[in-house]
Amino acid sequence: MGTPLPSELGVVQPTPPDLSPADAARITADAFGLTVEATQLGSHQDRNFLLRLGTGDAPTKLLLKVANPGTSAVELECQSAAAERIAERAPDVRVPRSRPGHSGATAMAVEHEGEQLHARVLEFLDGSTLSGSGYLSPGTVRAIGRLAATVDLALADFDLPGIERVHQWDLRRAPEVLDALLPYIGDAALRGRVRAAADAAWAVVERHADELPEQVIHGDLTDDNVVWSDPITKRPDGVIDLGDLNLSWTVGELAITVSSLLHHDGIDLPAALCAVTAYHALRPLSAAEAAVLWPLVVLRGAILVASGHHVVATDPGNAYAAENLGHELAILEAAVSVPMPVASALVAAAIGHAGEDTTGDTGSVRLPAHGPLLEGVTDADVTVLDFSATSPELHEGRWLFGDAEADIAAAALATGTATMTRFGEPRLTRSTPLGGDEPANTALGIELTLAAPTNLLAPWAGVLEETLDGIELRGDGLTLKLDGAERLPVAGAAVSRGQRIGRVASVDGPATLGVRVERDGADAPWFTRASLARAWRAVVGDPTPLVLGRTLPDPRQDPTDLVARRERALADVQEHYYDEPPMIVRGWRDLLIDADGRVYLDSVNNVTSIGHAHPRLVDAVTEQWKLLNTNSRFNYPAVVDFAERLGALLPDGLDQVFLVNSGSEAVDLALRIARAASGRRDVLAVREAYHGWTDLSDAVSTSIADNPNALETRPDWVHTIDAPNSYRGRYRGPDASRYAVDAVAEVERLAEAGTPVGAFIAETFYGNAGGIALPDGYLEAVYAAVRAHGGIAVADEVQVGYGRLGDWFWGFEQQGVVPDVVAVAKAVGNGQPLGAVITTREIAERFRTNGYFFSSAGGSPVSSVVGVTVLDVIRDERLQENARDTGAYFRARLEELAERHPLIGAVHGSGFYLGVELVRDRETLEPATEETAAICERMRELGVIIQPTSDRQCVLKVKPPLNFSRESADVFVSALDRVLTTGW
Repeated sequence: MGTPLPSELGVVQPTPPDLSPADAARITADAFGLTVEATQLGSHQDRNFLLRLGTGDAPTKLLLKVANPGTSAVELECQSAAAERIAERAPDVRVPRSRPGHSGATAMAVEHEGEQLHARVLEFLDGSTLSGSGYLSPGTVRAIGRLAATVDLALADFDLPGIERVHQWDLRRAPEVLDALLPYIGDAALRGRVRAAADAAWAVVERHADELPEQVIHGDLTDDNVVWSDPITKRPDGVIDLGDLNLSWTVGELAITVSSLLHHDGIDLPAALCAVTAYHALRPLSAAEAAVLWPLVVLRGAILVASGHHVVATDPGNAYAAENLGHELAILEAAVSVPMPVASALVAAAIGHAGEDTTGDTGSVRLPAHGPLLEGVTDADVTVLDFSATSPELHEGRWLFGDAEADIAAAALATGTATMTRFGEPRLTRSTPLGGDEPANTALGIELTLAAPTNLLAPWAGVLEETLDGIELRGDGLTLKLDGAERLPVAGAAVSRGQRIGRVASVDGPATLGVRVERDGADAPWFTRASLARAWRAVVGDPTPLVLGRTLPDPRQDPTDLVARRERALADVQEHYYDEPPMIVRGWRDLLIDADGRVYLDSVNNVTSIGHAHPRLVDAVTEQWKLLNTNSRFNYPAVVDFAERLGALLPDGLDQVFLVNSGSEAVDLALRIARAASGRRDVLAVREAYHGWTDLSDAVSTSIADNPNALETRPDWVHTIDAPNSYRGRYRGPDASRYAVDAVAEVERLAEAGTPVGAFIAETFYGNAGGIALPDGYLEAVYAAVRAHGGIAVADEVQVGYGRLGDWFWGFEQQGVVPDVVAVAKAVGNGQPLGAVITTREIAERFRTNGYFFSSAGGSPVSSVVGVTVLDVIRDERLQENARDTGAYFRARLEELAERHPLIGAVHGSGFYLGVELVRDRETLEPATEETAAICERMRELGVIIQPTSDRQCVLKVKPPLNFSRESADVFVSALDRVLTTGW
């Protein structure tokens, strides 16, 4: 009989009418009495036109929908009524209501070239859709899931005559629709893949079909048909195009929504399931709905691909359909990227169900009753290897060596019989530094290394087969894969439990054996991403009991649980980076590593000046801890060595060193010293600056980003002057020199008022604002004015000092001045609590009149050794020079990026103290605060750690360790380019 044509089946709509914008304007005038200008919009099945009514800068916008000839007036009236129902039941959801025509109906009969059509005029929703392949944030994905649930709840009892129709997008009719459409896919291989995927999905759906609730659903609640009105958050708040409204399975709505997310940049299966979690929170899914959700996503993808080819074949001029072919294929490929049981396990985890796979079994794969796999090898003979992110075997960057796993196994075999890797362990050795995306590093099997040739036994009865990689044993619905094994001669393919089936041997040294257990036909990879690993347990079993007789506990903590524990134990005010922070467990050079072995580029850690886990520092600290660590008032060499080294880095005269524990303490002490030296209480501070959290350092901190009430709560002895921001402040560009004039005038005013400045404190490079250099001559003028009235100049070098600026070791050198007191920390200790204050002997002696000073741990033996070693490494590895040269390269690349992305208003800074200021408008300099926060979250997803700064929180603060490389800079720029191109 042949394959029936779509028109014979009635489930596939005919070609939409061929209308021009002039036709649309005429129809609108004739049927609705409106004089409009029409512009055609894209659509698969109907003809859509944007209508502009009226003249001027803000004409009223409407939408004309001329329905496919296969759509009746009754169906269109149902769509109009459904929009009214949603508006009534879900007032926060924007929907396009219909305007009545001359007859009072919303669906007006019109004629075009002898064909009767139906047209409607609808309200046009301002905003934009989520169409395209751009990035969707987790918040946006959750919002579209909530929106789908809200619409379903609003329509739950909606019922009108004509609401149920034969419709190609009704997933209940997937088999007949695909029978009709698949012949239009000309590529036989593609057609076969689509058919196979759809048949496997339908087999699951069919088993549960009688249990699935039905109701009227939108039927096409996708990225193309949701609208956002807030251009900053882009959270969808409106729904358009109810053209596929129909009675169907309720869960089909969610499947359609989820499928539309899968072609977006950065949206993998776990990311898409944020929509499922959000939907389930409002409209809980039943067990049957959870079981069929992903199969329905696959079916939707298959129908999209087949329908796209059908439309292109029957409507060759439909550019909208032709452009979407790639997106539709991407949706299907993403939907089938893992076996359906794995995807369904992800769904189950997202909503808290036990889950069910395509075979009808629940839970993870369990081994049958079994015997041992290795003949003559016991539990006591096996050393379990650790390749996790916290493994002590992987210190000092050993995880980066390609032969690390083999070397560690060989070393363990020197005193043992066998080694074994952990099942389900995310291996740091399989992670990629600077790789960006989540690595496929989590083992779905185990690997054995055997010191001597070893026979293999059948742990259960089955059928033995030889493969290219080794041998396989099939039995009890499972396949035991033994890669690297040689098959032993057996009588026939069937073997019994305990029978010898193979042998592992090597002529060159230890023998290796890979062991995996899978459900028959699963074809799992050796390694997968950590975010998918638990779901793979639906088809993959843990073979560890075949070797040890037991499973091994997972030593990792749950990052979500750790956040919850942190929030219970630590006060809320002690915030952490990111909405969903990774659990960082290791650092190396300019990299940070989480518990799943994901490697991040550390672009913000000015505390770790010489890089994470520097071997030279580790060795020095370890040795000193073995010797002594005690109260800093004892006499020991390290503290003298460090103080001498630190003083030698400063201009002549600045040679008296005080050692403390932090930047806050350093600033606090610096101000106390200045007060003692000047005999005055009043302090002049620069606005938009952060200096610390102690009483004095907080008093002079004026950043409203750190304290929204900073300016209103300053004590009366703190006086502030304008932030000398030459980019967005009162004076810009060449006029920035006027900041110094105003500052000097304020010093004079305070002196005349009887409150002369006792101390002036400022960051020597405007760090907290994003790395902006002070105007030339600024500190020279202000220091001179302050000193003329007996005041003390305090330089806050906590963030910018120690070679970070590249061209200068200290920030004050850029200004050509010498302060009276210098406060420094952060970089001094490379993460060890250590700070310092350096001043002149005369000023130090004046402070002596206030009593004695000590810090029990400041300058302790260990801290002092840290301080000396950090200076040694900066000198010996030429890290200041690296900050200068690589920093200049980095800044040039960022400036190049700014030429292509208008969101970048300016690139500030020097060396490795850079700031990328983001603005919504380069003329008004409106800060892109929300965008900056979202971009930081997106950069973290791409493997780059970055955070916002400035009072407007619109500057990406770029303060990496001083060993940051050109390759690292390229990775940062590439990631930021991707974010600015695809969205955040």
